Amino acid sequence: MEGSMIDSKLYECVRQDNIDDFKSRVQTHLAEKLVTPCGNTLLHVAASYRSDNVIAYLTKEFPSLITRRNSQEDTILHLAAREEKASHAIKSLAGSNPSLMRMTNTKGNTPLHDAVIKGNRELAEFLASKDPEVAYYNNNNGRSPLYLAVENGNKNGILDNLLNLRAPSPKNRKEGDALPKGKSPVHAAIEQRDIGILKKIGEARPDLLRLTDEEMGNSLHYASSIGFLEGVQFLLDKFHDGAYGRNPEGNYPIHLACKSHSVRVVKEYLKKFPYPKEFLNKKGQNILHVAAESGKGNVIACILRQEETLVKSLVNEMDEDGNTALHLAAGYGKSVAAFFLVRDERVDSSAVNNENLTPYDLAEQQSKSAEEKFDKANEMDGQHHSKDVEYGRKNSTAENSTSSQRKVTTLSILYLYSHPKKSLSWNFTVTPGLIISKEKEQSKNTIGNLLVVAVLVAGVTFAGAVQLPQLRDNNYSSEHHPESNSTITASRYSSYENHLCVNGFLGYYHDVRGVRFICIPFLTLDSSAIRQPISSTNYLASFLLPLVFHAFLLLEVADRDTS
Repeated sequence: MEGSMIDSKLYECVRQDNIDDFKSRVQTHLAEKLVTPCGNTLLHVAASYRSDNVIAYLTKEFPSLITRRNSQEDTILHLAAREEKASHAIKSLAGSNPSLMRMTNTKGNTPLHDAVIKGNRELAEFLASKDPEVAYYNNNNGRSPLYLAVENGNKNGILDNLLNLRAPSPKNRKEGDALPKGKSPVHAAIEQRDIGILKKIGEARPDLLRLTDEEMGNSLHYASSIGFLEGVQFLLDKFHDGAYGRNPEGNYPIHLACKSHSVRVVKEYLKKFPYPKEFLNKKGQNILHVAAESGKGNVIACILRQEETLVKSLVNEMDEDGNTALHLAAGYGKSVAAFFLVRDERVDSSAVNNENLTPYDLAEQQSKSAEEKFDKANEMDGQHHSKDVEYGRKNSTAENSTSSQRKVTTLSILYLYSHPKKSLSWNFTVTPGLIISKEKEQSKNTIGNLLVVAVLVAGVTFAGAVQLPQLRDNNYSSEHHPESNSTITASRYSSYENHLCVNGFLGYYHDVRGVRFICIPFLTLDSSAIRQPISSTNYLASFLLPLVFHAFLLLEVADRDTS
């Protein structure tokens, strides 16, 4: 319906709830057609200002206005919900027109959504008492009023009221707009790590703890994935069955705990379930597989320190592809994970998967693949000079470089500790078909040999860096983190795994909480950066570092000569 603009004098009458002047002015107009620029009718305006007299008059004389919407699809109840308090006339109107309570605007919000968002406790309690099921209705973002109340931290005590409702549990509802396709209020409490609200929900509505989120699984899945220890402990007590549920990806909560950095959460599961070998995801992977694939060295170290029978049931088990945990660490270039696994005497580093590949074979394969991708990226970078793609290409090249370095580091670690009957020289041989002089070929071979030494130094130095006790400062000492009571500090290394060792060859250095890694001075040869007594590893490195430095210089010169 086309509308005419509400004049300022009539608007002022509504705002002040001046019913006499309003009546005298509105009679000269067609009240149903009068709107503001954003489509609000006179009744919308009256609801916004809680003008009870005008509301009563308009609803009696012009009932068609009751269900009219503005340009944002808001009803009068939406506007009233956004005020601090609710008028008596609005409550009466909502009670006699229950359909208003379920009407949604362009955001998918019902009036109860808006009341919760604005903290209008009076109207929120009224609406929820009249139609409790609306508390579980989702807006366009999948958030119900109950979810929003949790997200708002129980603002004005609205959450307490909503939890006391006796609406049927969402899982029993048949309507398509109910909670099962939205976000669980329990997940909102977990996201905020609010154990107080989580316990409040558990006490008032324990059935809500069992709600499942389409993306994040059940509440235990989510709490485990973010390492929320208090939440996991509470849920394991109140929702024990949740530990046996798989998420859409086929993982149990214990698997998600192993993907996070929280050793404490993993320990909590191992305490409750001392038989982790029984938890296999849809890929047939146990918890050690998952930790290795995710590169969580601290979790792997924790698992390897457990009871012997528990560890032996995990270390050499194979998934559906025949991969052990070491295979996955090698295949995904997870240096820290590979380091802890390959050094454990219980791990069979020569095991073969369904493709007859050992962990070293996989690391070698991935390293070759990474090198090819890196070379291809550099070649493409040289062919394109468009400013529009320059930034994206630089990022891509940097990512490929980091990935390549990480995989070469993993390869060197496996070469050192698994002792494969192979040579590392495959990566540094002369390109077949390239015509070069005998002298240059000898130069290439010499450089290749030097680079093999460089890779070995990377592996040795990596071991020294990971085991370096001085890297634990006061904030990360075993007193603060009892789960890290050995010389390993993998929990702080996994985040920086991309930057360890091989980056040193490229002249980078990394400062983590004021402590520099041992691999910093590979090219700069700044011995002052090494903050520990000279060990046999460092002594060996001190002889080979200049050699490595010259190898890389010679490589660049040789490449220029043969191009």
